[in-house]
Amino acid sequence: MRLSASAIAIVVGLLVNHGAQAQASELPQRWVSAGGALSEWVTALGGESKLVGVDTTSQHPESLKALPSIGYQRQLSAEGILSLRPQILVGTEEMGPPPVLAQIRSAGVQVEMFSAQPDLPTLEGNLQHLGKLLGSDAKASELFGVYKKQLEQQKGWVAHAQATQKAPGVLLVLGHAGGKPLIAGKDTAADWVLQQAGGRNLATHSGYKPFSVESLAGMSPEVLVFSDRALSGDAARAALFKENPILAATPAAKAGRVFELDPTLLVGGLGPRLPKSLVQLSAGFYPSQVKTAP
Repeated sequence: MRLSASAIAIVVGLLVNHGAQAQASELPQRWVSAGGALSEWVTALGGESKLVGVDTTSQHPESLKALPSIGYQRQLSAEGILSLRPQILVGTEEMGPPPVLAQIRSAGVQVEMFSAQPDLPTLEGNLQHLGKLLGSDAKASELFGVYKKQLEQQKGWVAHAQATQKAPGVLLVLGHAGGKPLIAGKDTAADWVLQQAGGRNLATHSGYKPFSVESLAGMSPEVLVFSDRALSGDAARAALFKENPILAATPAAKAGRVFELDPTLLVGGLGPRLPKSLVQLSAGFYPSQVKTAP
């Protein structure tokens, strides 16, 4: 008996649908994310419903705070993660310690490492990888295209501003409840943020260096950017100056050019909220310029 063309089409359709469903079922459905930016991208790619746990740096969107916490990304516990019965753990090279990751792998959990390097090629690779794991390849490409355009617009605005105004000397300090902060130097996510916002990082060392009176010698920051992991707003600003009075004597503090940066923006590579934060910082760096938001 020969099948009609319509019957053949139905059979083919069933086979294709079955194959697509099988492929989808093979993708991990229970996710744990250790890294604020990665958690935000998983959400942006439509995977929030798959998340069963996140680390303490995963604060955005607000809904992630309702999920079980696996602790700080650098100090993970295998027991806490495995209790959530995840199929996959995603994080960057900041995630650890290594023996815990090895224990999680030996328990049969897929561990996927991403780069936290702050640049567009790295972000593109990260999004492509996440897109494949979530079955959202097209969405990943779309998000990267929008992000790239936002940064191009940001770069263009900064170039226009610097044509008439010198880049301000900036110091970025990362602290905890106003205690002795760290100064963000070269080769850090913080340095990348300052550059993209149009600032000139006065710190010349690499990485993050403990703040001291000596470390401030020779620096006269026109702008201070602070990032506190425990406090925010006026409370964080007051604590910073109380614990480090020499910072209150800087030209930046005297001129009121002190700006706050969410510390979770500096964790896990480039995150989806960074372009908006760059616009806000640029407005503070170049107040005489009319800022057109990208």
